[in-house]
Amino acid sequence: MDQPKLTRRGFLAGTAATGAAAALALSGCGSSGSSSSASSQAAEGTAAAEAITAACAYTSTNCNPIGNSSALMLAATWHVFEGLYDLDLHNYTTYTALAAGDPVKVTDTEYEVTLRDGALFSDGSPVTTADVVNSFQANMADDTYGAFLSFIDTVAAKDDTTVTFTLKYPFESLLKGRLSVVKVFPAALTEDQLKTMPIGSGPWMYENINGDEGGHITFVPNPNYNGTMPATCQSMDWSVILDNTSRTTAITDGSVLAIENVPDTNADQIAGSGATVEYVPGFALPFLMFNTKKAPFDDPRVRQAFFYAIDVEKLIANQMDGHAAPATSFLPEAYENYHRASTVYTHDVDKAKALLAEANQPSITCELMVNNNWVSSLAAQIKEDLAAAGIEVTINETKIDWASLAPSESILPYDVMLTPGDPSCFGNDPDLLMTWWYGDNVWTQGRSCWNTTPEWAELQMMLQQAREAADPAQQQEIWNQCFDLLAENVPLYPLFHRETGTAYMAEKLEDFAPISTTGLVFLGTTPLE
Repeated sequence: MDQPKLTRRGFLAGTAATGAAAALALSGCGSSGSSSSASSQAAEGTAAAEAITAACAYTSTNCNPIGNSSALMLAATWHVFEGLYDLDLHNYTTYTALAAGDPVKVTDTEYEVTLRDGALFSDGSPVTTADVVNSFQANMADDTYGAFLSFIDTVAAKDDTTVTFTLKYPFESLLKGRLSVVKVFPAALTEDQLKTMPIGSGPWMYENINGDEGGHITFVPNPNYNGTMPATCQSMDWSVILDNTSRTTAITDGSVLAIENVPDTNADQIAGSGATVEYVPGFALPFLMFNTKKAPFDDPRVRQAFFYAIDVEKLIANQMDGHAAPATSFLPEAYENYHRASTVYTHDVDKAKALLAEANQPSITCELMVNNNWVSSLAAQIKEDLAAAGIEVTINETKIDWASLAPSESILPYDVMLTPGDPSCFGNDPDLLMTWWYGDNVWTQGRSCWNTTPEWAELQMMLQQAREAADPAQQQEIWNQCFDLLAENVPLYPLFHRETGTAYMAEKLEDFAPISTTGLVFLGTTPLE
């Protein structure tokens, strides 16, 4: 799988990284099992602590591993469950988890995977091929993950230790990474158990799950785990703290050892307290999405006008403290598969006005639905920028009801939406990332509603051609055409790609490293006294 070329920028122990420290900060991420020199030095003569504590910036009450896409519970899932292969979010390589080795190729469209010997769920029951088959079938039928797994025709148990995958078409270059999307659970679990207290075969098991604001998710070691990343301490406690000030206080007063989603305005304060603040560039982004069922947003020229009207550089400087880069393509420039799109949006009010005039829409009045999370800080300037181009928006800041944006709804309750997203938590290959927002799924069927257009049909044809391409260069060329098409049509498109900020006590967390997407990963991390 192609990997992003990641770099880091950090405030180390309250100061800017210099000399050897800067070299370490810019070296990129190691695997979960690698240790940094800083943490190794801190560990010398230091005893392991009893618990890992952290503060999370997102809330969720859905712990079901089937189709899990919440920032909070997906991160928890990484610790409790295993796939046949798992993804190291530090460098986007896959490694064997429940699988004993790589997929064995039988034919171009048939592979066999053997299970790890002696793998047990946390209740002591063995992981069986029937469990694997059931987990894949449940996720293949899911609205979210089904699009990621559409290349699979059938999954079957060949015997007690081997699972056979029959594919619809050759998919070798992306196979292991895509199989990592599915986490395996006991087939005997009921729907209620999956939603309330599911069990897995990972190094940790749930002790308590309360993903509401102010709640906690607590974990204890899985006593039956026999994989390569066992739990390193007696417990793990994640506090759910959405408020930026409260999350800042939690790390500065030592209540927790790490926090995600560092508030940019508090980064210096956190670094001054002795914590490490580290920014990792990645795919995370805010996007504009249009109700393409509704005029005038069914006209791509109108959609383009929005992007030309917005001063993204100013947004990044004022609201992101510089920790982002303007979108010059669907992918960020740090990604190896990056291609500068044929259409790149810069701040050009005259261009925006000209596009609106071409579309016979010299002025527009509409509502901008804004998700009530970090993107809400962008709304005021966006409103002002749009007004300068003749687009008057009323801001509706709300917790978005995604259930109301469904294929069954004939009239969608929005005009234009501003909200964040980051499917790179599932993987970083271009096919997966484009499939998330532009595949034949709920996003195009009931949110952007772009799936009725000839451009969407053309995109699906090109994506399929890229999946079946045997030559990596040919695959990349097709993806480049996809990026150009998306940049021209912008039914849903990023304004910028942000750096993900994480704060942590480096001297108290051995072998911990931030990731470029939402969530915290403590696999292989040891807390120190």
